[in-house]
Amino acid sequence: MNSDFSAARLHLERAYHYLRGNDETSRSTCEALDLLIETVAEAQHRKPEPGVLEFPRAAARRRG
Repeated sequence: MNSDFSAARLHLERAYHYLRGNDETSRSTCEALDLLIETVAEAQHRKPEPGVLEFPRAAARRRG
């Protein structure tokens, strides 16, 4: 099962929006949410690493 990064990001952004308080807990929680939102956004847009195809060694020797 794959993660749904766009949905997770949406929920984190909503949580950030609801923490409007001027108290220390709200501010520190928003800072932590900022980091989480950035991490999820990076994961959401990360391209998968391409696979490497290896050719059989015997076929390569015949050509050379």
